[in-house]
Amino acid sequence: MFESVGWGEILVLIVAGLFILGPERLPEAAAWLGKSMRKVRDFATGARQQLRDEMGPEFDDFRKPLEDLRGLRDFDPRRAVTKHLFDGDPDPLGVNEFNGNGAAKPNGYPATASPQTAPDPLKPGEKPPVDPDAT
Repeated sequence: MFESVGWGEILVLIVAGLFILGPERLPEAAAWLGKSMRKVRDFATGARQQLRDEMGPEFDDFRKPLEDLRGLRDFDPRRAVTKHLFDGDPDPLGVNEFNGNGAAKPNGYPATASPQTAPDPLKPGEKPPVDPDAT
């Protein structure tokens, strides 16, 4: 119900409530809101339990399509294609396998060592070598 409400929105509501209600009435209003939410939750739980008691085993048959619809809410096309074409294997082509050094290569090619080695760091007071082709 309130999945899309973040901490920023809650902070804005608290600050707005502080300005509108004032600091002396804000705790009382928060307590009233908490009690009201608890009552609504209890009513919903009671209604669900009453429906389950009256319908019996057909209640689970009724809930199954609703659960399937809830699963569609989190639909991701990439995950669906992977699941149906590759039996859920997240890396069907093996492109994320590890090479001998333990480093993953995202493109599937083996890691190659650089032909140039890094030069030793300069010592204090030492000047870098001059490239004769640069002049």
